[in-house]
Amino acid sequence: MASNTLSSPNSRWTTKQNKLFENALAIYDEETTDRWYKIAMFVGGTNEVEVKRRYEMLLEDIKDIESGKVPLPAYKRNAGCSRVNISNAEQR
Repeated sequence: MASNTLSSPNSRWTTKQNKLFENALAIYDEETTDRWYKIAMFVGGTNEVEVKRRYEMLLEDIKDIESGKVPLPAYKRNAGCSRVNISNAEQR
C-alpha cells in the first residue's frame, strides 16, 4: 500500500528513479543548499516540485506505517535458508 501511494497518474517514476531518489535523500541532507534541485538532477526526468511532493508523500507513508494504519507484510521464510539472523531492532 505504501509504495502505491507514491505512484500518481501525474508523476510515474521507474524503480530506478525511486532507488535514485532514496540514495539522493541520503546524500543531500536537510542542510544542503538547493536540496530539491540537486535531488531532481540526481534522479533525472523530474523537477524540484515533483521531488519535494514525493518526499512529503513518503513522510505520510512512513507516518501511516508507524501508526499501524498499514500492516507489515507477512514475509515467507526462504526455504533454502536454515538460519535467520534478525537483530532485536529488526524484530520490533
